[in-house]
Amino acid sequence: MPQPSPEIITATSAAHVAGAITLKKFGELRKSEIHPKEFRDFVTETDKACEAEISRILSEEFPEDGLLCEEGTTTEPKSGRTWIVDPLDGTLNFIHSFPIFSISIALQGSDGEIQAGVVYLPILNELFSAEKGKGALLNGEPIQVTDRQEEDGYLIATGLPFKEYHYLDSYMAMLRDVIHMSSGIRRAGSAAIDLAYTACGRFDGFWEYKLLPWDFAAGILLVREAGGIVTDFQGERNVFRKKSIIAGSTGTHPLLLSMAQRHFPENPKESSKPL
Repeated sequence: MPQPSPEIITATSAAHVAGAITLKKFGELRKSEIHPKEFRDFVTETDKACEAEISRILSEEFPEDGLLCEEGTTTEPKSGRTWIVDPLDGTLNFIHSFPIFSISIALQGSDGEIQAGVVYLPILNELFSAEKGKGALLNGEPIQVTDRQEEDGYLIATGLPFKEYHYLDSYMAMLRDVIHMSSGIRRAGSAAIDLAYTACGRFDGFWEYKLLPWDFAAGILLVREAGGIVTDFQGERNVFRKKSIIAGSTGTHPLLLSMAQRHFPENPKESSKPL
């Protein structure tokens, strides 16, 4: 098995430091530590503390690299590489002491491709990691996407609209199709976890509309390195151009993609923040 790169070692260390912060505060948040960010979207002092520590560790080890973090830490890359960070994916879960949240750290190369990524689940102490061309791991062991072929046995993950509703009818129409096609649907509240679980075969596929780079950057590499397929709703590989993700195996991805193209025929009008 290939030895982890300095980038993966550093990202793993940063994720564990942030994870320790979340575990210390989980279930102990005060109202004064929770702040509205946007409509029906929140940030906590824990998000900010995690981002500060992750940014510090990455910047000390790779000072020429840029940063793009959910809570506002951004620096321009001198190396052409950018670290994309969600310091606490699943903030609403965390606020409600619902133990499903993660830390996502990814490195985007100068060519726009994700080179390395980790997704860490502190409560379960599960560390998903991947490097381009080297496969995907869960706590150091290789993982692969599902090989399940029976549609009525599929377990599919998704997100649900919670801030914008102009595409709700399209979403519900696709949801209806997936319900008829599969055995069940899960909505964990963390796209990073949804993608990590798709990479290791716990979920057979995942779809979500209106995501941002820190939501999916590490996760898409996990799925691809685990033998899966990731595109936007139009079947394009470069998912950074749109705010939509279809992820799955060679069996589930085409099914979800055909549904998405039927119910979301137009390209999303808004693009993710340029990287």
